[in-house]
Amino acid sequence: MVRVTFLPEGRTVEFPYGTLPYGHHGKPMSFLDVAEHFDIFLDHACGGVCACTTCHLWTKEGADALTPPDDDELDRLDMAADQQLNSRLGCQAVITGPG
Repeated sequence: MVRVTFLPEGRTVEFPYGTLPYGHHGKPMSFLDVAEHFDIFLDHACGGVCACTTCHLWTKEGADALTPPDDDELDRLDMAADQQLNSRLGCQAVITGPG
């Protein structure tokens, strides 16, 4: 099972890994894709194509179960407000397994 909690809403969603249909919001199985599937608001002004930073988020736990950021994401994150070591773009951070 995959468990994701979106803060500050405090909404937790769970689903079996690999069962979420791709909704064309960011990369498949990205935080943005998951949020959109479960009707959780995660701003994404560019449509989830890594062209802005509105889906900037911080991962509190489980970062080891995500794809590493690629060069495009890292370049875009340089423009994000309040960037931290655990910053990711919701459209690019892809869940790689259960957890």
